[in-house]
Amino acid sequence: MREVAIVGIGHTVFGNLSEFDLVDVMGFASCNALEDAGILKERKLIEQVFVANVGGGIINRQTGIASSLVSRIDLEPAMAELVENGPASGSSAIKAGYTAIASGMVDVVMVTGGELMRAVTGWKGTDFVAMLSHPEAEYNYGLTLPAFAGMFTRLYMEKYGLTERDLALVAVKDHENGSRNPFAHVEIPCTIEAIHDGENAHVVNPYVAEPIRLYGTCPVSDGAATVILCAEDSPKMKHFKKKEPVMISGIGAATDTHCVHNRKDPLELTAVKLSAKRAFGMAGLTPEDISFAELHDAFVILEFAISEEVGFFERGKSREAVIEGVTKIDGRLPLNTSGGLKSKGHPLGATGVSQVFELVKQLRGEAEEGRQVKDPKHGMAVNFGGFGNNVVTTICSKK
Repeated sequence: MREVAIVGIGHTVFGNLSEFDLVDVMGFASCNALEDAGILKERKLIEQVFVANVGGGIINRQTGIASSLVSRIDLEPAMAELVENGPASGSSAIKAGYTAIASGMVDVVMVTGGELMRAVTGWKGTDFVAMLSHPEAEYNYGLTLPAFAGMFTRLYMEKYGLTERDLALVAVKDHENGSRNPFAHVEIPCTIEAIHDGENAHVVNPYVAEPIRLYGTCPVSDGAATVILCAEDSPKMKHFKKKEPVMISGIGAATDTHCVHNRKDPLELTAVKLSAKRAFGMAGLTPEDISFAELHDAFVILEFAISEEVGFFERGKSREAVIEGVTKIDGRLPLNTSGGLKSKGHPLGATGVSQVFELVKQLRGEAEEGRQVKDPKHGMAVNFGGFGNNVVTTICSKK
């Protein structure tokens, strides 16, 4: 297969962008990436556009989003398609773009993910996301994603001795990273005293789905992110000299049962494990080779669980790594350098693209002061769909 490089990246701020049109938000990130790639005036080099979005038709009453984006930013006659795979839509769209180039169909692809989730109330947003679950066996019983995470967290605590304070430590780390990320939804740092140790912590940090508290969940966010891909062997690479390209060295995906209760062990995230194994195999790397990672922490428990499933730590041992500072920016294996979903935010379709945006930024050495990983060579992103029923893992490497 052809080698695929990331030659441009773009991003909007994550937060409340409901005053804007969905396609305009995506267009901003897309033009930002065109400018980063140095082809704003040569945009017709883009042959294929993949758009990742989940809620456009449901909560924004906008469909035909991919062709609309192409027209909005003057990319006709580029091919355009929508990719919808729940919270894993962004990385699935990148996978589709990678495949289009690796197969030889096209040379240059733009992938943009975006959502306007704050156009509806928090309750409606929670319901919209809950539609990912089985309609009869889960959704009809009132199960939401926070409910799944609460049950998962309780099982994990009982098996491995994890505490609420351990969960709070991850939130503190993520908020510290997010406070240095200009794109983050929540740029305010927090302390362990404020959200756990202090006498008023239970007021500041109330339960959402016990034992998960407010600071153990991600915010509901709007926003968009874009990456531009090019075949390394293409003559068109000569147009992308503005920045050093970053290679997609591995990409893998896997599924698990739609219904969580059908799994032999609900604490085993089989799709995470298999998608990572496939990505490592394609890249010819091992967990020990990864310099840093963006893990899908829509709930902070997932940072613990995913880091173990991909092989960074033994089962039940990630807690020790967090306590010892291994996963901080200056630790041996920085996790969620962007602030993660916890602090940066989680616009469903944008999240997987945003994770890869962060990999590229770190590998280029362009992260902001205080959150740049020292001499990174390989970064990993795990984009978690549903409650682990569809997962995509991407590994990016310095050229």
